[in-house]
Amino acid sequence: MADFEIPKIKNYLEIPAVQEDVMAHSSPFIAKPPHQAGLGFPEELVDDWENKAIEKMGDLLGKYRSFQVYLDSCVKCGACTDKCHYFIGTTDAKNMPVARQDLLRKVYRRYFTFAGKYFPKLVGATDMTKEVLDEWYSYFHQCSQCRRCSVFCPYGIDTAEISMAAREIMDEVGLGQKYCNEIILKAQTIGNNLGLPERALADTLIDLEEEVEEDTGLPVKYPLDVKGADILLVTPSADFFAEPHIDGLIGYGKVFHEVGASWTMSSKASEAANFGMFIGSYANMRKLAMRIREAAIELGVKRIVFGECGHAWRVAYSFLNTLAGPFDFLDPNYPVPQHICEFTHGYLEEGKLRINKEENDHMRLTFHDSCNVARGSRMGPTPGGQFEIPRKIIKAVCNHYYDMAQDTIHDATYCCGGGGGLLTDDLMEIRVKGALPRMQALKTVVDDHGVTNMAAICAICKSQFTKVLPYYDFSMDMIVSVHQLVSDAIVLTGSEQEKELDGVEDDEAEATAE
Repeated sequence: MADFEIPKIKNYLEIPAVQEDVMAHSSPFIAKPPHQAGLGFPEELVDDWENKAIEKMGDLLGKYRSFQVYLDSCVKCGACTDKCHYFIGTTDAKNMPVARQDLLRKVYRRYFTFAGKYFPKLVGATDMTKEVLDEWYSYFHQCSQCRRCSVFCPYGIDTAEISMAAREIMDEVGLGQKYCNEIILKAQTIGNNLGLPERALADTLIDLEEEVEEDTGLPVKYPLDVKGADILLVTPSADFFAEPHIDGLIGYGKVFHEVGASWTMSSKASEAANFGMFIGSYANMRKLAMRIREAAIELGVKRIVFGECGHAWRVAYSFLNTLAGPFDFLDPNYPVPQHICEFTHGYLEEGKLRINKEENDHMRLTFHDSCNVARGSRMGPTPGGQFEIPRKIIKAVCNHYYDMAQDTIHDATYCCGGGGGLLTDDLMEIRVKGALPRMQALKTVVDDHGVTNMAAICAICKSQFTKVLPYYDFSMDMIVSVHQLVSDAIVLTGSEQEKELDGVEDDEAEATAE
């Protein structure tokens, strides 16, 4: 049972009346000293932290011109105020994107503008104080960096960049978030967010092979550390252990098997996710990205394919080549990197995958556009491919598909509510309330079209929805992986399913002839 009030789904999305500080109590656990030190940050809040925070802000302003542009260009027009799912779900004024930005902007003005230095009250400038730091820690962890507000901002201000900067400043003075920093350290030292050592990962994949062979009658392989393979698959570690994630991994393997692809995973870089982005630390982003490069070189692969993970794909698409490139040792005939949806879609378009759509007839599907895929990446050779390719895959393997309302999908999609490093139980209240707009849109297609399941291509979205759907009276197994749908519908050559299907088709042909 929730110890907070759960928002009510209505027949329409209501923009709430503003309330002050109703979510000021929400803060994630603070990172422990080993997690801080392991990432190169102070173990605890340092002496003279105020001046060091301002020094770090000045460093970021010097490095990233966009950061200062975003801080200077806001005219308080209000275009973003009702676009944030956290504001809609919580009603807290500081969860309006412009107000959250101002928590940092007012400190910037105090120390880096003429008016703020000499006439601070006139321009709303504020000294860097412990009270301000506490507000930063609370409210910049009530932003999933989804960038929906940026789509509607007439000046293109990217709130995600401001949230990332605020978190980086806090880490640099010794105030980091436990969830993100612990995960980053595990990925850097072990190879994945879960901390699965090589032997445990290998055993997991062997068990998966046995399960799939029992189901299909075929030796579908999930190889690890195979040198000389053509493809390195890098996937979120959630795919190794939990539903619906693992069902997606089963689907990747079936597709690779059916097309005869030579592929492998790497125990060194078994993790696609890169939480370095969430804390704004490009240094830590680079360390994780370099593990993928090093694994690709050691295994001698020709291409890199990423599994279903939203922010992993954003980091891969937008940053991989600059953080860990060049990848001139890979086959130039393929993009670096490539998404698993691009891979599967290509073979579907060529007619090289046999599909029995009726296997998914027990479901009526909709699709959730994950924010980092929708607003921070692309797929395929044409603009908008990140919207079209997943939908084309779903429609190729399912008979019943319905989109949610147009103002809640594509680049206007609502975040799941758990992204940006907020997928932790100590932030359950903000996660549940932040999910309200998506739950509202989902309920509409459930009521109008009898939708039973929502597909997604992001590990965080799947984990978030599994947890929050019951709060809104939906079943937790309503969320499915796109490649889970592929897995259920694909007809593998030589499988029992193929024999049964061929038998049915032969019977139908005979009946027609008679």
